[in-house]
Amino acid sequence: MSIKERLTDDMKQAMKDREAGKLKLAVIRMVRANIKNVEINDKKELTDDEVLAVLMKEVKMRMDSFEEFEKAGRTELAEQAKAEIAILQEYLPEAMGDEELTEVIKKAIATVGATSLKEMGKIMPIVMAEVKGRADGKRINGIVRELLS
Repeated sequence: MSIKERLTDDMKQAMKDREAGKLKLAVIRMVRANIKNVEINDKKELTDDEVLAVLMKEVKMRMDSFEEFEKAGRTELAEQAKAEIAILQEYLPEAMGDEELTEVIKKAIATVGATSLKEMGKIMPIVMAEVKGRADGKRINGIVRELLS
């Protein structure tokens, strides 16, 4: 079952759940609308990998919002952002562990033959293609910097 089909099924279930599924329903509808917007703009049906990219973008936006709400002391908004993140993460593949991610990055560094931070631009696309939504770009960036410095 594709991610889009799963989102549709979960949206139907959230509608049936009424009050209990209100937040989930709102989040799923918003994500489906964003996926549809990307499909309209690109004039093509999105693959699962492309849908995954949209989902990751949504999670990243909410993570940024969560951090800002925490800084501002807006706990109710921070909790809502956290709940939305939890709903979205149900559709993402399981996150990679640090050891596994470090191994993928080391392989990419060896492939490129990178020796300095200047070559980070060559490493990142290789690693991002390999992990496909199982690790955050910020986390990858940190590990690459650590390994190259």
